[in-house]
Amino acid sequence: MTVNDEKMTELVRDTLQQWPQEGVRPSPLLADQVLRARHRRKVRGVVGAAVAAVAILGTAVAVPAMESTGDGGGVRPASRATGPDVLAHPDQSPPRDQIAAGKTAVSAYFTTMKVRQQGGDELLTYQWHLLDPATGRYEMTSWAWLDVAPGMKKAAVLEGELPAKRVGLLDLSTGQVERWIKLDRGVASVKWSPEGRRLLATTYDANPDNLTLEKPYFTTDEDGGSDKEAGPVLGRTGFYAIDVASGASKWRKLPSATDTFSNMREDLDWSHDGSLVVGPSLYSPGRIFYDLDGKRVPAPAAEKYVSYPQAGLSPDGRHVAGGFAGKGGAITSEILDARTGKRVKLVAGQQLLAWADADRLIAWGCDPKKCSGKNEFRNRLQLVSLKSDKVVPLTDFRKASDDYPGRWEPVFSRR
Repeated sequence: MTVNDEKMTELVRDTLQQWPQEGVRPSPLLADQVLRARHRRKVRGVVGAAVAAVAILGTAVAVPAMESTGDGGGVRPASRATGPDVLAHPDQSPPRDQIAAGKTAVSAYFTTMKVRQQGGDELLTYQWHLLDPATGRYEMTSWAWLDVAPGMKKAAVLEGELPAKRVGLLDLSTGQVERWIKLDRGVASVKWSPEGRRLLATTYDANPDNLTLEKPYFTTDEDGGSDKEAGPVLGRTGFYAIDVASGASKWRKLPSATDTFSNMREDLDWSHDGSLVVGPSLYSPGRIFYDLDGKRVPAPAAEKYVSYPQAGLSPDGRHVAGGFAGKGGAITSEILDARTGKRVKLVAGQQLLAWADADRLIAWGCDPKKCSGKNEFRNRLQLVSLKSDKVVPLTDFRKASDDYPGRWEPVFSRR
């Protein structure tokens, strides 16, 4: 299938119509789900290449090497290395060694797996790998959920079966929890504020990762039939805004926006400046703003044009990471002017994930040589720039499959 504006817009619209009508967060795997839906519908064609592969190493010295393809396809020559503020390992997927660019690092990553439950229900489980700053390597953890603070010295962790009634503050230099913050209600996600002094903890009345056949959803297979799959049950109740230094917290009620099918988690996040709470919506622009008392408010001017793409507003507030905008086979996404919402540039990549600095972004990039059919899932982390068309590979490619157990998702933190 040739990926273009019209087909992608139609696909996203068709996919979202299977979900509720308001106030529901796209999961971290939303784009994969959209691609999966496209693959099931078997719309044929070829996705063209927009960029050439340039393999690099995480050092400033040019070093010849061989780069693995990551999916049993042998090896290929690696090119010269990149600058000192980039740590890249284009032979690793998932990464074993630290990935970083500019002021941003992959502080952790997770994989998911569905575990069959009694009666045909399922539980979506997460396996987290957390960066050890002493070794610069990602280590498997047993935490149920985590987020790494700006500066990457601490992590907020949840233990056991979710929702949990305490949040741990993990010292990354020692690997030990230095303090637990107890809560009256169960939380299933935590998110550090931009300045690193507060935590936003989303509360649920049950594990949001439970899937049940009592609330199924249906997917269209390649023959036009429907597949019945276990679906999630809404259960968000509100949030805590926690002062990390004192442990003081306030709970505010903010229930699920609808009582019909949702796309699982409805985790809350901070606005760009940390003054507001952001909730998900399946309708454009994909975000609902609340004050710290849980009252809905208009979007701040700086984030008026921020939508689904994860990267959001640039650090200097001048640009917004836009959506997929490829035409004629190009694999590109758009960059918008934050004041006007007008496109200012196209950059290589399927999804814009995080700003490395004011001029560079980390993105998922499709394999330019094999990005067709099911291989649209074969993508890697890469660094793209507003100032040039250069593409710097950061990791090896993920396998060309939408649901293999090792399909990993990065978590980004300011370093």
